[in-house]
Amino acid sequence: MGAVPVGRSAVALSAVALSAVALSVAVALGVAACGSGGATTTDRPAGGGIPPSLAAAARPIGAGPRFHPSVRGPGPDRCSPTLGRRYGVHIELFAANRVVLVAPGIGVGRPWHSVGVRITSARCYGSLATLDPTGVVLVRPGSRDTVGDLFRAWGRHLSARRLLSFRSAGPVRAYVDGRRWTRTSPAAIALTRHAEIVLELGPYVPPHRSFTFPPGT
Repeated sequence: MGAVPVGRSAVALSAVALSAVALSVAVALGVAACGSGGATTTDRPAGGGIPPSLAAAARPIGAGPRFHPSVRGPGPDRCSPTLGRRYGVHIELFAANRVVLVAPGIGVGRPWHSVGVRITSARCYGSLATLDPTGVVLVRPGSRDTVGDLFRAWGRHLSARRLLSFRSAGPVRAYVDGRRWTRTSPAAIALTRHAEIVLELGPYVPPHRSFTFPPGT
């Protein structure tokens, strides 16, 4: 676990994480499955060469601003001019049987500069930060941040029956590394190193158990 670079090299290092978005887009075209790291070594490709575990979780990215919610938060309280040492956590969100993208710029102080969909420089960085829409959250070691902290920094809602702008009579379901989370509310889930955290509201989506993180996280 080392420092996560920002700049031209960061764009290259994000290639693995960006595959999650690429795969989600492919699902929308009927080609592949959303997410990354869900397949195991025992999976056998189904029709079209897609491992069964990924095919079962295939959902398109939702259309419109509800599925692409921007950052509304006021910006990080304790803001460092550099990212410093970070580890990765992966967040996947599903609502109305569609993928919801985690916005870039959560926990990042404006102004920032982007290359494509990735933030490459910014005024400062909070204890958690998202630099692209892949769902990878970069967390400062020792910060003890939770899913609730992520949503507060995002400026978006998370409660027992609400996920972002989506509401339901049923509860928000949470999974950590493929296992159903029932100990506390989803907001209390700790952002631990290399956790794969899935939140769902609406139809059930088979949760991924792991994610392939970019080098250095």
